[in-house]
Amino acid sequence: MLDLNKLARQMQGLSQHLTLEAVASRQRLELAQQYLKKAYDCQQDLIERQEKWRDRIIFGNATPTEPLETCIDIPVPPKIHTVISTDGSQIAPNHHEIAYCYLLNIGRVVLHYGQNRQPLLDSLPEVFYRPEDLYMSRQWGIRTEEWMGFRRTASETTVLAELACAVKTEAPTLAMVDGSLIYWFLEQLPIDARDRILPPILEAWQQMRDAQIPLMGYLSASRNIEGMNFLRLLACPHPVPDCLSYCPNQLEKVPCKVFEPLRDTALWVTQLKPGQRGPLWRSNNRILELYGDQIIYFCYVHVGTEIARIEIPAWVAENTAMFDQALGLMLAQVQKGYGYPVAIAEAHNQAVVRGGDKARFFALLERQMIKAGLRNVGTSYKEARKRGSIA
Repeated sequence: MLDLNKLARQMQGLSQHLTLEAVASRQRLELAQQYLKKAYDCQQDLIERQEKWRDRIIFGNATPTEPLETCIDIPVPPKIHTVISTDGSQIAPNHHEIAYCYLLNIGRVVLHYGQNRQPLLDSLPEVFYRPEDLYMSRQWGIRTEEWMGFRRTASETTVLAELACAVKTEAPTLAMVDGSLIYWFLEQLPIDARDRILPPILEAWQQMRDAQIPLMGYLSASRNIEGMNFLRLLACPHPVPDCLSYCPNQLEKVPCKVFEPLRDTALWVTQLKPGQRGPLWRSNNRILELYGDQIIYFCYVHVGTEIARIEIPAWVAENTAMFDQALGLMLAQVQKGYGYPVAIAEAHNQAVVRGGDKARFFALLERQMIKAGLRNVGTSYKEARKRGSIA
């Protein structure tokens, strides 16, 4: 139990710290705004330096593909349109439960607007219990719980493509997912493990590309600093941005880190008005080298309640009409969802596995095990003890 009396004594120190940090944050933001204005006049030179010294720059940074001062009003979407989304949840494996297995539940949502058609709101559950599902990842040093999360990401994308290709409509359509399309976690995986996750995702994206249904990743409260890191090229005091020679240890305080820990969203909230997007950027994350021609682009959009990071594959970014229309559909979703895309929120609601669902899942599993003739079916004493208190 939390002792609030003891906790209250620490609050004064925390309050003082936050006050000082707020002042420092304002100073960093003012400095970032100054550097952004300087970058307006030398953007192409910075891009050329970035490209020339790419192999020597050891911090992640993106490349603006439009002028940095870009502020574009997002067009009003057509009244007749369709939005598709998926999200996932799971029941993690637990040795103290009646059986060691895990479950993935993929929420599916298809919302038709102005078409007098019923929406689709359901979920697809799948239980994994075979040894190859439970223990295969351990050969790569990956815990089953982590592997389950990776499998969930691939399943969400596969189901999204199936929905997108199955929707029979002539109306403009948008496929949305919650979170990034840049799967950073793949960088740490062995090649064999990565090859079981990434190819199905890229194949699903290709299916949507063939169907001409734009794909979009929506990031709320993004912590990304790829854009701020581009401005570090301007803040570099050395003749060239050769990090390997001048600043090999990026964990130490280096002279170009004048904005840290300022995020991209903190800067763009000062540049954009509600309903506007900033410049389009190309991400240079190393994992994208495995994406083939489906490189990820992004921009920041003032959706009214926050600055959202919007990610799209290259084939959407290169089709201006498709991109503009997709942004309009996204913004309408945020407005309908009172600050967050309604399709993504509903997909999450369909996917989430609540306490009662978990209890029913294991009750169903228990009945099947007893029916199969298994004995001594039940949770461990530890698990049973944790579910109730004697004191």
